[in-house]
Amino acid sequence: MRFASRQTVSVLLVSLCAMVASAPGATAQSTTEVQKSAQTSAQCQNHDRPPPPIDTSEEPKPGQPSPSALPVPEEPVGGTHMGECGLVQPTGAPAPPDIAAASWVIADLDSGAVVAAKDPHARERPASLIKVLLAIVAIRELRPDEVVIGTAEDATQEGTKVGVGPGGQYTVRQLLQGLVMRSGNDAAHALARQLGGVPNALSKMNALAKELGALDTRAATPSGLDGPGMSTSAYDLSLLVRTAMKHKEFAEAIATRSIDFPGYGSKPGFRVNNDNRLLGVYPGFLGGKTGFTDDARHTYLGTAQQGGRRLSAVLLRGERNPAPLADQAAKLLDYGFALVKSSAKPVGQLVDKAPEVQRKQDAAGKVSVTPTSSGSAASAGPPLDTHRSAFGTFGVPLVILAGLAVLGSFGLWIRRQRAKAARAARARAAV
Repeated sequence: MRFASRQTVSVLLVSLCAMVASAPGATAQSTTEVQKSAQTSAQCQNHDRPPPPIDTSEEPKPGQPSPSALPVPEEPVGGTHMGECGLVQPTGAPAPPDIAAASWVIADLDSGAVVAAKDPHARERPASLIKVLLAIVAIRELRPDEVVIGTAEDATQEGTKVGVGPGGQYTVRQLLQGLVMRSGNDAAHALARQLGGVPNALSKMNALAKELGALDTRAATPSGLDGPGMSTSAYDLSLLVRTAMKHKEFAEAIATRSIDFPGYGSKPGFRVNNDNRLLGVYPGFLGGKTGFTDDARHTYLGTAQQGGRRLSAVLLRGERNPAPLADQAAKLLDYGFALVKSSAKPVGQLVDKAPEVQRKQDAAGKVSVTPTSSGSAASAGPPLDTHRSAFGTFGVPLVILAGLAVLGSFGLWIRRQRAKAARAARARAAV
């Protein structure tokens, strides 16, 4: 009988230990690593670069090499869910509205919480939304009342223009307003010149993107016109919009409905109106930005405040069918405010700076330096809506049962030792 008891306890102990050891949370892989490996086995579309261009706008100049794809961080910036493909939403949340955009992100402008997303780190082209990054650089490095003299090169920029002309005198504030209110490519070029020229301005823009943690972003032109290596993501632009909205100059510019803009030469000054169709229409709308190129397709960002919460919606590679992107953004904002009102848990976090660089050892024993999400601002902010591993869900009960089995086995061992000692004592007494 004692042998049967010992055998039963031993079998139970071995079985429980095997269960604990086989649970995902008890292995070397954490939940993040399990999800990361799943993503690695089935990478998202446009994992490392935007879709192929449809024209020659991104071909490098003769003698210059094509830019290589930007490195993809080992850990998704902003949290595990930000590396997922397809729809990313809180557990139990209703389906989002039908949006004709390849990727989108809804985020809280104040806390940085990502409310919901679709392919947040898919690499796309920004079109004129990259002007947000240029605006941040200009605000940080140029004085608002600094005067910039317009040039013929400004006036002949391709695409949308606000009306900068040769010999015209414009303050940085006026150029910034023309940049975001009318998406002026001429204003973008004038600001880039004031920052030391287009190459220098691009260097500053890309350095700032990297500093802020927008690691999917590379500006090839200051205006957003397609160029070699142009890249961004809905996550990155949400991060950049959040940063830009911290600057009074930017927040005021995108919310301004109209301004008087200087003329040049014999051309008199004129009125410039904000081209964002949601301004003054959508409840609590704070302003936004539109964009379009043949390769980027339609892009849009919108910001709004309701119930004391400020949200942004960024849409990339969208189409105007069945509705203009501004209307689609309004639906996403409605969806985001509904999720916030229901206290849904965030699915990610907009970082405030680039993830810390950590030294890692590869299989060959070589040490390499790679950016990870550890130590980034993603660790701060509201708790994320994370999926529990099997060990995270059942691990505590398993450990308790295993502990009880160990205690039981130890108790039987004590009883055997005592019985053995008693038998020895009786034997000695009988001699």
